[in-house]
Amino acid sequence: MLQLPAFIAFTGVDDPGLLDGMTLLSTRYPIEWGLLVDDAQTHLPLFPDADARARLLARPGLRWAAHVCGEQARLIANHPVAATVDIAGVTRVQVNHGTTGSTPEQIGNTAWFGRRHGVRSMLQCSDGFPRDMRVDWLFDVSFGTGVAPASWPRIPQDGPFCGYSGGIAPDNVATVLERIAAPEGTLYWIDMESGVRSGGRFDLDKCEAVCRAVYG
Repeated sequence: MLQLPAFIAFTGVDDPGLLDGMTLLSTRYPIEWGLLVDDAQTHLPLFPDADARARLLARPGLRWAAHVCGEQARLIANHPVAATVDIAGVTRVQVNHGTTGSTPEQIGNTAWFGRRHGVRSMLQCSDGFPRDMRVDWLFDVSFGTGVAPASWPRIPQDGPFCGYSGGIAPDNVATVLERIAAPEGTLYWIDMESGVRSGGRFDLDKCEAVCRAVYG
């Protein structure tokens, strides 16, 4: 029997006008909504400004993760006491500090930052899953570009909480889950960004289509 993900993460929410639909969908399916946080890029889609983030996070009943990018992500990974990013209202924080992996010191700094704020910490990996259990690990070779990996790594037995990202969309998510082939009882999540956008806009219809394909 196919082992389904514990929840689906939809990253790139940038419009408070979608909150009613998000709330309805969250009553039917296990979802984590992801906010991309980088105040240097709020002029771009995907990166809501501080006011929009506050309006989104004020809605009760939604599970949120902050995906911190840019200078604040680099500070968290390398000098966390200097980081000033506001992550109040989320339950996990993903630190997108670069595309070349994380050193043991950066893993420790990221874990420390999460503990300081009472949330779980996440880092990306692109060459299999590390066994370091101080943080959650997202396998991602795409970095928001919609590129799928050549293969999906196995989650280490008795290892950290792990997730998968890269080119996942409504039309291929069922196939991706078959290729992941998570062992029975394995807890994991899947994350998607570009696969749930249409014309550059976050698309709740695509989110629902993914949920239906996964959970029925």
